Amino acid sequence: MGKVTGFLEIDRRARKYQPASDRIRHYREFLLPLAERDTQEQAARCMDCGIPFCHGPTGCPVHNQIPDWNDLVYHGDWEIASRNLHSTNNFPEFTGRICPAPCEEACTLNIEDSPVAIKNIEQAIADKAWENGWISPEPPTTRTDKKIAIIGSGPSGMAAAQQLTRAGHEVHVFEKNARPGGLLRYGIPDFKLEKHQITRRVEQMEAEGTIFHCDVHIGVDRKISEVVDEFDAVLLAGGSEQPRNLEVEGHDLNGIHFAMDFLPQQNRRIAGEQLGGIEPIHASGKHVVVIGGGDTGSDCIGTSIRQGAISVTQLEILSMPPVKEVKDLSWPHWPMRLRTSSSQAEGANREWSVLTESYSGRGGHVERLHCVRVDEKFQPIKESAFEMRADLVLIAMGFVHPVHAGMISDLGTNLDAHKNVAANDRDYRTSVDKVFAAGDMRRGQSLIVWAIREGRQAAHAIDNWLMGETILPR
Repeated sequence: MGKVTGFLEIDRRARKYQPASDRIRHYREFLLPLAERDTQEQAARCMDCGIPFCHGPTGCPVHNQIPDWNDLVYHGDWEIASRNLHSTNNFPEFTGRICPAPCEEACTLNIEDSPVAIKNIEQAIADKAWENGWISPEPPTTRTDKKIAIIGSGPSGMAAAQQLTRAGHEVHVFEKNARPGGLLRYGIPDFKLEKHQITRRVEQMEAEGTIFHCDVHIGVDRKISEVVDEFDAVLLAGGSEQPRNLEVEGHDLNGIHFAMDFLPQQNRRIAGEQLGGIEPIHASGKHVVVIGGGDTGSDCIGTSIRQGAISVTQLEILSMPPVKEVKDLSWPHWPMRLRTSSSQAEGANREWSVLTESYSGRGGHVERLHCVRVDEKFQPIKESAFEMRADLVLIAMGFVHPVHAGMISDLGTNLDAHKNVAANDRDYRTSVDKVFAAGDMRRGQSLIVWAIREGRQAAHAIDNWLMGETILPR
């Protein structure tokens, strides 16, 4: 611990945003970095807790050694801090940008609503490491004769691939889209994560020996049985992509789309990729309604505003949470409280306790939503019905389980009660011999930090299963 009284002397400072009027005119990242000295001062606020909840089970799922690299940053040992950070997290520049930071909620200083700015410090370490050339390929010194297939190149698949390649295995990653990255590349807007961040990691992994096969949809373009026969082990890391639908009257009208049909299109436009004959979905000049109050809904808001929507309204069936949580009941766990994302702050109207009962329109296109207010038990409140104009409706109600058609159905693996691929979090083995599962495909829709953790742990399990022992961290 570098400065014993740092948390008493230094106030919390986090990175600020570009003004909304400026940032909605582009799709680039818009966080304004702190100066190096200011970041070091923020790291000095880490108070050497008796129990550092920030990297315990309630804080950081990848178990980042947060107090350690805070101390290193405070002392100016940035390169050592980078090595420490990468020892638990393969992609800190990703998590430093898009993780919701449960570590800060679990910080002891958050008892007084002033946690250490952990997320900002993590991003600063990763960015400085790239700027100074401290991140380079780490190819294995010896090679095994084992071949491993990883289905899906999101954060879980990428983390597992990097770990297994460094263990000396020949790792092949299959991605159904044109470029690696999974949800990171095609679901997260560029204004939250610019895609060159992913590209340079992929280049690092290729230099280490990982082999990527893009535009190969396992279960569609190639049978999963062929992959299982060809490789010594197979890891299913394809995510949870079956969206939760709202099948009310009028749901088949044109102009009603799932969020993950809408968001990837804009990412492809920015990347210069072709839409491939898919119906273009664009918010320009439209009244947009987003159904769902989570992060995906927020991404739809920011994208719609940048595309030139006339208005954007977000509907949430839950009641409005309190502005401030009761610390005695919540800390160090993730609290339920009112949060306003940067996208919501750009001009969205937010409506709480709203149930959409039906859609209506003319000429086969949606024009209005018919809604009702609900109580805390989601029961309609009498005489609370109302209508809302909508030219474009985006369903962002989350994901229920992996897509079963194709790969999973053909494989015939057991499913859990939530229809995810069944596998425990110790050996990650499915009911099919030499097939493993990790990330959202196994645990259901979750955070990037859980995906990275499961990818790393699955790599540990696969290496141990193949070789009888492993030096990979779990």
